[in-house]
Amino acid sequence: MSKLKLIVGLGNPGQQYAQTRHNAGFWFVERISETFNITMTLDKKFHGLVGRGVVYGMDIRLLLPHTFMNKSGEAVVPMVSFYGIHNDELLIVHDELDLDVGRMRLKTGGGHGGHNGLRDIVPHIGADFHRLRLGIGHPGHKSKVSGYVLGKPTADEQIAFDSMLDAAMRTLPDLVTGDLAKAQQAINSFKLPHA
Repeated sequence: MSKLKLIVGLGNPGQQYAQTRHNAGFWFVERISETFNITMTLDKKFHGLVGRGVVYGMDIRLLLPHTFMNKSGEAVVPMVSFYGIHNDELLIVHDELDLDVGRMRLKTGGGHGGHNGLRDIVPHIGADFHRLRLGIGHPGHKSKVSGYVLGKPTADEQIAFDSMLDAAMRTLPDLVTGDLAKAQQAINSFKLPHA
C-alpha cells in the first residue's frame, strides 16, 4: 500500500470563511501544520498555501488551495503534476453534508457526491484518490445548503468538530505510512463520546 505524499484540505480562502463549515478540510490540514511545525507559505504556482515537513517519519507536503472551493482543481492539479504524485499517494480532506456532525469516513475513489471541490478535481486527475470526509450535517433542504456550509458551527457543533478532528489526527501515523485499512477502521467507526 502506498505511503501518502500530499494531503490537501479543501475550503475557501479569506478570514470571512475561516470558521465556516465548508472549511473543515482546511481545519484538519492546519492542525497537521501546527502539530508538526510545518510552515505554510503562499505559492502562486500552486494557487495556495503549501508546506512540507516530516510527519511520523514521512516526507509530506500539505496544500490549502486559495482558489475558492469550486476551483480547487486549479491548485491540486498543478501540484500533483509538478511533483509526480500518484492518486494513491494523495489524500483530499473535505466537508461532507451527508454525514452527521462528528461522523467521518475514509474512502478511496467514488464520485464527487455533489461536492464542488471534488467536482473540479476529478475530471483532471481521475477519482481514485483517497478522501477523508468530515461530517458537517445537512440543513434538511437543498435550498438551505449554501447558507449552511458557509455558516459557522454552533458551540455544540464546534465541540463535536474538535473531537472528530482529534480522532482523525490520531489516525495520522497509519494514514501517512499507508496502513489505510487500519486508519479506515478507526475513522469509520468513530462516534462522539456522548452519541
